[in-house]
Amino acid sequence: MKPSEPVLRGCGDKPTSPSLLANPLDFISEEHLRERQICAVIDGLTMADAVDRSATTSVLRFLNEELNVHLRDEAEDLFPLLSRRCTQEDAIEGAIERIRADQDEAMRLLPEVRAMLVGCLDLGVSLTAEERTVLARFAGHVRRHFVAENAILLPIARARLTRADLRTLSKHMRTRRGLPELAETTDAE
Repeated sequence: MKPSEPVLRGCGDKPTSPSLLANPLDFISEEHLRERQICAVIDGLTMADAVDRSATTSVLRFLNEELNVHLRDEAEDLFPLLSRRCTQEDAIEGAIERIRADQDEAMRLLPEVRAMLVGCLDLGVSLTAEERTVLARFAGHVRRHFVAENAILLPIARARLTRADLRTLSKHMRTRRGLPELAETTDAE
């Protein structure tokens, strides 16, 4: 792919393309599409009469390979950058606190969710009513976090973060994924 070609938006059924890391806010937006898709799969699992091995495996892969990295991108880089760049009238700290609360609750439920899904695969049994409730709560917290970020944080980030901030964010996100750094450009801010 040539650098000047646009990267087409995915449908969320696969991990986000690393090629979007050159534009870290676009990458995060695409990650939210991925989270939306996984939440829809989780909804399907909560309503299924029998274990859907493929769907359960897809959710577990997302939970084990993608979610933590995405949340670290936000907690370690995006949120601190926004806190530094935003003005008081942006009221970003309250929005970040609400988003962190949903992320924290999802992470608190994560070990239980993983164990339930692994148990379903190992034993070939369906989720219990209680497990379905926990899974639905987990998906609800994940949904609230990405909806709030899409509606509040990303538009403000696009307005407030500098090109240097975006380069730093991209660099850290690439490092977190074990990818090499992009070549530096010489354009001015």
